[in-house]
Amino acid sequence: MTDAASSAGPAAGSPAGTGAETDRATAAVADPLHRELLGLALEAARRAGALLSEGRPDDLGVAATKSSPVDVVTEMDLASEKLITGFLADHRPEDGFLGEEGASSEGGSGVRWVIDPIDGTVNYLYGQPAWAVSIAAEHRGETVVGVVHVPPRGETYHAVLGGGAWLNGRRVRCRPSPPLEQALIGTGFNYVAERRGAQAEVVRRLLPKVRDIRRSGSAAIDLCDVGGGRLDGFYERGLHPWDFAAGDLVAREAGALTGGRPGSPATGELTVAASPGVFGALQPLLEELGAWHD
Repeated sequence: MTDAASSAGPAAGSPAGTGAETDRATAAVADPLHRELLGLALEAARRAGALLSEGRPDDLGVAATKSSPVDVVTEMDLASEKLITGFLADHRPEDGFLGEEGASSEGGSGVRWVIDPIDGTVNYLYGQPAWAVSIAAEHRGETVVGVVHVPPRGETYHAVLGGGAWLNGRRVRCRPSPPLEQALIGTGFNYVAERRGAQAEVVRRLLPKVRDIRRSGSAAIDLCDVGGGRLDGFYERGLHPWDFAAGDLVAREAGALTGGRPGSPATGELTVAASPGVFGALQPLLEELGAWHD
């Protein structure tokens, strides 16, 4: 684990992603397009994080449900996505969008923004601290920039393709790989009851084979925490591109391996991220346990 992963970050609510920090983060990025996209993603995430932290109403309620009555959208999800897409469109009007709460356009620039305005909405609704703003930029189909801003922690992870992974301006790396039986693994559960039952059975069979299992409620944070050395691995079925696009890049740029089922990239069928040695043991075990099907 690096000093970034092992040292305390700034206090919760501190202004991660301020202008000076953004300037420092982008200064080392050689590619002009990547530098521009990173700067915009950091600023959009900072603005959305401030809105969500400072503007959360005391009587926050559910605005809509998605896949099930427990898969919720709040008014703040919608406000956050509107802020992010509006800010990015003002600066790059030809770009496309894919957002959890409905933003969808092709664009004509070759750049598409993949946005989760609140990853961990149920945590946010209940006042739990594991929620984040996740913004990734794709260029011609490849993710080149990822930003995961976690206001309750006062932390911002970011990565640029080929440029490493960073937490509040410090380079991070995944942990050295322990044996699988000593690995701390993160996971998450779907909101559809039948799928949750199948996922619980996978956990029951996996738990005796690892150190322990954690469930934070935010895939974006879990993926970044693999990169930052706070987890040895992570897996989940049923994720969408906005759930993992930014965090997947952070994990990979921190030295972790990511993918789906053996030989496949991360998809909604299965997303896996881990330090290399743990990945090599965890991915085939998840295949054996049927983590990819209901």
